[in-house]
Amino acid sequence: MAGVLDTVDSRTRLVGENRLELLMFRLHSQQLFAINVFKVQEVMRLPKLTSLPESHPYISGVTHHRGHTVPVINLAQAVGMPPLPISEESNLIVTEYNSSVQAFLVGGVDRIVNLNWEEIMPPPRTSGRAHYLTAITHMDNRLIEIIDVEKVLAEISPHQVVVDTDSMDPELLKVASETEILMVDDSPTAISQVREALSSLNITLHVATNGREGLNKLKAWADADEDVPQKLLMLITDAEMPEMDGYRLTREIREDKRLKDLFIVLHTSLSGNFNKAMVQRVGCDDFLSKFQPKALTELVERRLRERAGLPAMVEQES
Repeated sequence: MAGVLDTVDSRTRLVGENRLELLMFRLHSQQLFAINVFKVQEVMRLPKLTSLPESHPYISGVTHHRGHTVPVINLAQAVGMPPLPISEESNLIVTEYNSSVQAFLVGGVDRIVNLNWEEIMPPPRTSGRAHYLTAITHMDNRLIEIIDVEKVLAEISPHQVVVDTDSMDPELLKVASETEILMVDDSPTAISQVREALSSLNITLHVATNGREGLNKLKAWADADEDVPQKLLMLITDAEMPEMDGYRLTREIREDKRLKDLFIVLHTSLSGNFNKAMVQRVGCDDFLSKFQPKALTELVERRLRERAGLPAMVEQES
């Protein structure tokens, strides 16, 4: 277990190289599942759990971890399998998503593997668990299923997306209705959340499900003699995606003279402080942590005001 934790602590060295590290584990059977090591804080044997009355059915209880009360999610149950029984063989994977900490109850923890994003593929539609998978890969002739943790968390604690447009300048709303944004993300949950947040602004949202597809779409517009930085208000990209990650996508965009001035927003559930540093390193213009609809719409409004030549938003006192 110490080796796993040592590897987790060294994860930042892969950023910008279109590589990732996966923590592999089992639930009920010998089938291997995985999540990105970037999300993992610690792997530990299952401690004593405290029951949480009236909690979500997927919550097996809570534990105290480094001074915080952390909910423990029965991951097998959350992805549509029978609940994983609590036993001496159980483990916890403590993770951070969207600035919140939670733990996943799993069976045996296997190992960490270092892969290229080009080796990661979308899940097959025929898979019964496909709606809970964000990607798959193969290693040693074995299938590894990468879980869409954002979907799991969204089902346990749904986000309420309410965007107030009544106070917006009518001219700004007119500009918004003529605006286009490209979102690049492999998570249907994340795409749905952003689409819902932007729907009241009548913004046209184009979608690509990985960095390669997003780059091809941008280049196709440029090849058709469209001014892409003018066409799109912004590009919203996830960090971790099959085939090409958001960091490599940003680098490719900045190296194409037709695309280099595009406003790029890194939109990810990874650690906020970590990604703020990566924004500067790979050349993004801004960063948004998933999922914060108010922050997203405020950023969109700032960009709309810049494009329309309208005064900047007045900061409201808290």
